[in-house]
Amino acid sequence: MSTRKKLYFASDFHLGTGGYAESRKREDRIVSWLDSIKTDAAELFLMGDVFDFWFEYKTVVPKGYIRFLGKLAELTDAGVKLYLFKGNHDMWMFDYFEKELGATIISNELKIERGGKKFFLHHGDGLGPGDEFYKVLKNFFRSRFCQWLFARVHPNLGVGIANYWSTHSRISNQKKDNPKPGEQEWLVTFCKEELQRNFYDYLVFGHRHLPLDIELNPNSRYINLGEWVNYSTYAEFDGNTLLLKSFGDKPIA
Repeated sequence: MSTRKKLYFASDFHLGTGGYAESRKREDRIVSWLDSIKTDAAELFLMGDVFDFWFEYKTVVPKGYIRFLGKLAELTDAGVKLYLFKGNHDMWMFDYFEKELGATIISNELKIERGGKKFFLHHGDGLGPGDEFYKVLKNFFRSRFCQWLFARVHPNLGVGIANYWSTHSRISNQKKDNPKPGEQEWLVTFCKEELQRNFYDYLVFGHRHLPLDIELNPNSRYINLGEWVNYSTYAEFDGNTLLLKSFGDKPIA
């Protein structure tokens, strides 16, 4: 009888940001976490911005992250089901991880039911009120034309440009986001609107870079997974309850 029953959720590793040494240190911590869950994980949901930049050319992918990718291969070879969500930093994932790891690539939301609990899962970008410019930009970046255009750029130049952009991101500068009062959190607004259409026990996101567990009503919770530059937080579902946890000596708040 299989002992693999738990679901694990994590987001916003941003591998590659902060320079090689800092990224490698973070990669080691992530690999240690993955190693700690390898015996009881049934499904692993990595919910976007796993990489600070990712683009799959026809025969080329960004170098690095070999320990992380090797550990994912070890888990999937052992029977762990892997889901990779497209974030705003790594939206250009195509079929590489499907072929190499048997991963399921999620472009937008994923709705699942496990243990009698209903989950709404999404990276979190482009949802809720406001940020109209980004929503337009996201649609353009995800278009086949934009992807075709970027593929025409030599990897040395394309990855170089992307890495330059990433140095100006808030996560690259290790700036912690600040929570807004409950009703002003835009993902809380989105969740409450979604709950008017469908019921979910848990609505789980990344992107916000804050570990948050907010009660939306007596039966539904909004969980934000935080990130791994400042927090090293993740969520664990044991078949009954979803809990937000911290790995190692990184505090949740």
